[in-house]
Amino acid sequence: MTDSMTWAQTLVLGAVQGLTEFLPISSSGHLRIVSEVWFGDDAGASFTAVTQLGTEAAVLLYFFRDIVSIVVAWFRGLFDASRRDLDYRIGWYVIFATIPIGILGIVFKDVIRTGARNLWVIATMLIVFALVIAVAERVGAKQRPLEQLTLRDGLVMGAAQCLSLIPGVSRSGATSSAGLFLGLQREAAVRFSFLLAIPAVLASGLFSLPDAFTPSGEGLQASGVQLLVATVVAFVLGYASIAWLLRFVSAHSLNWFVGYRIAVGVLVLGLLAGGVINAT
Repeated sequence: MTDSMTWAQTLVLGAVQGLTEFLPISSSGHLRIVSEVWFGDDAGASFTAVTQLGTEAAVLLYFFRDIVSIVVAWFRGLFDASRRDLDYRIGWYVIFATIPIGILGIVFKDVIRTGARNLWVIATMLIVFALVIAVAERVGAKQRPLEQLTLRDGLVMGAAQCLSLIPGVSRSGATSSAGLFLGLQREAAVRFSFLLAIPAVLASGLFSLPDAFTPSGEGLQASGVQLLVATVVAFVLGYASIAWLLRFVSAHSLNWFVGYRIAVGVLVLGLLAGGVINAT
């Protein structure tokens, strides 16, 4: 049975999306956890994907100058080899690195919307990928600036982005960790992670719009106005979280998020084992 989403749920879930999208703690995992713990239901993969349009709009606004420079440089470099600078190369890196997640997202669409949203899976991934982030922070050289980014770096981070299709992994956590393993500076890895997410998340959100407006299966069903409000809330808080995270990683380790991920993962596993919440 499909239940209608309340306005309280709309505002809470929109805020969760905005606050967690860019932190390496998994926004989709947190939306699933919060909707189950607080509301006893699932907000749904479509709600998650559509509200991500709000946070991606925040990325587009925050990195507007960078994006314009990359797009202009890419088109300019296509016709003039002498003007193929860093922005031109980054444009190609983002294009090539987006292909894997585009293919896998389509192939595994049904699994992502159903089995992958199991809370046992999400809690486990929160813990497992916390350890991955910790190892990346420990072994990564963190010496290479964004100017030294290569196609290989882009492809490896693009492959890592595919792991974010599993709720609980975290898109920024997966791609930033991959960047650290490659020796990139922390801020460079996070910045390219943001740019890399833009086409994938925009495509996912637009692709999910029809499903979000069509009740199907179980879970909370948001109206068009509720989706719009949740997306706006996610945009405002998402913009603030981008600015905060970029300042934070310039002086602090991602290990600050490791303990949090493990604590939440263990808590959810405990609630599941005790029968307090349902996994599906």
